[in-house]
Amino acid sequence: QVQLVESGGGLVQAGGSLRLSCAASGRTTASVAMGWFRQAPGKEREFVATISWSGGSTNYADSVKGRFTISRDNAKNTVYLLMNSLKPEDTAVYYCARSRFMSRLSNALTDYGSWGQGTQVTVSS
Repeated sequence: QVQLVESGGGLVQAGGSLRLSCAASGRTTASVAMGWFRQAPGKEREFVATISWSGGSTNYADSVKGRFTISRDNAKNTVYLLMNSLKPEDTAVYYCARSRFMSRLSNALTDYGSWGQGTQVTVSS
């Protein structure tokens, strides 16, 4: 009963930056952690980052640690993913999802639900 809509994807040069947004458009009755995943052509969907409902705790995949920053604005029901120092390997469809937990951070695909439609990020070299 909650819809997630990602936006902000696009084409950028390697080394550039991009900020993705994920807005919850439906009524929410639970405060939960949020996560970002990505899926490149021919590859499985992989974990990128997650943030607790309060925003006090975050976790990142090793491949993006130090380059990506996840944040959220609960007043706007929106979570963000700031991507810096982008690499061609970051090219993928990026998905936002709601976690089943409030404060526990998980990188497991099965711990998330209410997936968005995804937004394409393409990094050229």
